Amino acid sequence: MKIPGGILLLFIISAIKISAQDILPGFTVIYKGANRNVISWTNPYQYVSQISIQRSTDSTKNFKTILTVPDANVPQNGFVDIKATTPLMYYRLFIVLDSGRYQFSRAKRPVPDTTRLISIADPLLKNESTRVIVDSLSNKESRALKEKMLPVNPVLPKPERFFIVKRRDSIVSTIPEKYIKKFRDSLIYSTNDTLLFASADTILIKPFVPKEVYRTSRYIFTEKYGNVMIALANAENKKYSVSFFDDKKALLFDIKEVKSVSLIVDKTNFVHSGWFWFELYEDGKLKEKNKFFIPKDF
Repeated sequence: MKIPGGILLLFIISAIKISAQDILPGFTVIYKGANRNVISWTNPYQYVSQISIQRSTDSTKNFKTILTVPDANVPQNGFVDIKATTPLMYYRLFIVLDSGRYQFSRAKRPVPDTTRLISIADPLLKNESTRVIVDSLSNKESRALKEKMLPVNPVLPKPERFFIVKRRDSIVSTIPEKYIKKFRDSLIYSTNDTLLFASADTILIKPFVPKEVYRTSRYIFTEKYGNVMIALANAENKKYSVSFFDDKKALLFDIKEVKSVSLIVDKTNFVHSGWFWFELYEDGKLKEKNKFFIPKDF
């Protein structure tokens, strides 16, 4: 049977003889030779909504999803990648739990499969000849052969740590650790928002909510008896009009033209006490938008 796209999806990892699989968010990557990388894992979680395998030539960036597994809740699962341009690729897992919380695993390179015949021409091995590790060898002989084939204590670059950035309950971005300071400084100097660490890998942006500062209008205000005073020094030379609104910004009434420099509007026109809004227009243009308070005892 022809397998579409050359992709072999493994629901039961025992079929490819992987003796030990890392537990999520850990995973195992083994180079099987012939340009085949086997990615596998053990799933300890009861509910997982998504697991995607991502690949890159770099350990910290340019990762692209090559497969999202059909059933993320299979206890042991894996995938054979035969389309990597080189065995020296980096892999990581994108894991989404049923709660919606997600994380990226650490990035890994494949390690050679030392339980079968391997050609040293493969890029993961250093020598020009061909060496064999066979199951019939003793443990001591097998270890000695592996030590000759593999580099001692290979130094791999440390995978970049990523932070989830949230505003209220919404995820807005994911930022590499090296850009955290730049992101923080940009937030501090460009906005009045606050940056908080909600957890070890989650940053919370707390939006700035300015306090309302009330300043009494010098044109329309409440006088000592609770009536509304309109004081317009140029009323005789300008065309003024006023619209009054309740606390929900619903229109109460208009004064189409104010011709007196001093005009008192009786508080009974406003029916009840509380805050009221007004819009003052001069020659058809908005001059001021403000509010005033009518006290309860009138």
